[in-house]
Order: sequence, then structure tokens, then C-alpha cells
Amino acid sequence: MKLGLSVSNIWKSYNGNQALKNCSFSFNDDGIYVLTGSNGCGKSTFFRMCALIELPDSGDISYFSNGKMIQKDLELKRRITLLLPKIGVFNTTVFKNIAYGLTIRGIKRAESEEKINKVLEFVHMSHKKNQNALTLSSGETQRLGIARALVIEPEILFLDEPTASIDQKNTEIIEDIILRMKNYHKATVIMTTHDMQQARRLADYLMVMNNGLISAA
Repeated sequence: MKLGLSVSNIWKSYNGNQALKNCSFSFNDDGIYVLTGSNGCGKSTFFRMCALIELPDSGDISYFSNGKMIQKDLELKRRITLLLPKIGVFNTTVFKNIAYGLTIRGIKRAESEEKINKVLEFVHMSHKKNQNALTLSSGETQRLGIARALVIEPEILFLDEPTASIDQKNTEIIEDIILRMKNYHKATVIMTTHDMQQARRLADYLMVMNNGLISAA
């Protein structure tokens, strides 16, 4: 069943500085949700809460399917993926970097190869499969990160500033990838950007964060 998310009245502060203030958000529809706002407004903090990497000081973050709440366990964490602006890569080929997530899930080699080749084609990196990942450009590394996230077929994919510090050519490629994602694995995409023009190009649903508060655009 489709995985949905409900965020209710979450607050978060660091060293007395309020990062999130009574934030609420929910969805259970397919599509691309874009949260925009200036740098430092709390977008990344909000994402870490939603991806269950950090806990809020108060409020509730719940995942549900078919009207029923889902326990926040390892199985749930395998159904959601957060991609950060800076991608860590292993000192090996692009292919083996993408294979890692499938290997730890026990996916057989033949099935893994099929999935990896498919996702490499999707992000326009089939010709890079045998290249050492450490030699990729920043834009190519970001596309590798997207491929690594997509190959494990998450139901919800969080993208935190996916084109930050990326050149224009790769930004355009990544935007095209994002637009095609919702049909690729039927994944729901939730992303942040400080670029309002980019947000309007990509969003099915657009939200704005300002001083730790979320509102509909």
C-alpha cells in the first residue's frame, strides 16, 4: 500500500536557537513536493526529522499506509531514503557504488546487475559504470547518489538541495531526472531548494519555510 507521511506540530531547537516552530505537513498522494526557503531557514533540519535521522523536541512524525500507522523500525527506514547535498562515495567503480545497497539487502547478482544497469541508464551514466567514482565531477557524483538511492526502490525519496553547487548542465539533467522520478518507481519525491524558480519548475505541491514555519505557497 502507498506510504504516506504526517508531521504534526514539531519543534526543534539547537543551543537555544529555534530551528523549527510548530511545523505541520502531510501527504498521501504521488508527485513532487518541494519545500523552498532561504539558506538556514530550517529546511534541512525538517528533512532530518522526516527521514527519522533526528528526533523533534516535541510533536509527532508518523508514517501510514492504508489508514494505519507504521512502526518506526528498520523496515520503515528501508522504505524511505534521504539524499544529502554532499554525496559520500566509495573508492571503487560507479557500478559497485550503486551495488552496495542491493548487496546488503541480499539481492542476487543477476537481479542486481539488471537493476543497476537500468538506473544507470535513467541518470544518463551508463558510460561511466566502470569509472572510479572518486574521479567523477560534482554533478556526476550527485547523479550517482540519485542512482544509488533509486536502485533500492524507496517509496519516498527525500532530496535535500539536490543541485546545490552544481553546474548548469548537470542541474538541467538532474531536474529532468527528478521530473521523471515519479513515474520511474512511482516514488513520491520530497525535495528542498532555495531556488524559487526551480521550485516552481518541479513542484506538483509547493511549500515555503520561513523562520522555522511552513506554509503553502
